[in-house]
Amino acid sequence: MLDRNHYAALCESRIFEPASLQRALRDRKRRTLAGKDGNLLILAADHTARGMIAVGSDPLAVADRYELLDRLMRGLSVPGVDGVMASADILEELAWLGALDGRVAIGTINRGGIKGALWELDDRITAYDPEHIASAGLDAGKLLLRIEFTDPGVARTIEMCGEVVTKLADQGIACMVEPLPYLKDDSGHAYLDTRDEELIRAVAIASGLGSSSAYTWLKIPATPRIAEVAAATTMPILLLGGDPGDKAGEVIAGWEHAMGEPNVRGLIPGRALLYPHDGNVEGVVATAARIVHGHDTGGQS
Repeated sequence: MLDRNHYAALCESRIFEPASLQRALRDRKRRTLAGKDGNLLILAADHTARGMIAVGSDPLAVADRYELLDRLMRGLSVPGVDGVMASADILEELAWLGALDGRVAIGTINRGGIKGALWELDDRITAYDPEHIASAGLDAGKLLLRIEFTDPGVARTIEMCGEVVTKLADQGIACMVEPLPYLKDDSGHAYLDTRDEELIRAVAIASGLGSSSAYTWLKIPATPRIAEVAAATTMPILLLGGDPGDKAGEVIAGWEHAMGEPNVRGLIPGRALLYPHDGNVEGVVATAARIVHGHDTGGQS
């Protein structure tokens, strides 16, 4: 539980000692990216930077920052959780609160594709860039790559993603790419294409990004045809969670099934773990830790 006084002190630090947030992240105790079992359980918290603040029927569920940080700290307290993926504001706040010592910190990169905007697929760098991922002492960067065949903004996004993968690889820093197939409705708004064939194609495209693939990981949905999707690449895969609502059991079963593939190396869910339908953050995070690390929750190192 996040102490209200500690939270108030964090807010005050933004006025009287803003550099303390940068120092807290840069100087935190570091660890290797993957633990001894080579698997990762990461809490995703970069949704707010793209304007995604709804969960289920609540349009403002993720908007309360105290509530979000509290849920993240409760999740991080569960054995087997390896770290957090977020924008700079959240990573710096968690580091200032002391929650990222010995944890993986992954910086999100392109959040310019604001949810619901007509330019959503022209998804530009508005959060971390490769240089600041390195200078902030982060362990990896994360890219969202949505592929749709009529929007010219997608070509710019693909080009940008390729450049970022190259720049991070040149520094020996991992890049987690989230390739997703998209379609557009009659009003021009983008929505997820759930066909597995198109996800496989997106994985193939993402695997070829950049001048080196040595440090590339992929972040994809746990589709029922995960064996075919995973077979399209040798890169390590982390599974996302989305907003499952009251179907969390189905999502968890999909994670368990997918972890049987040799290059599926863990989970990187956000709302599925932080805002579960029953409100039991610790319970669902513990279940995810068991799926990723088994009985050995010593994946942290």
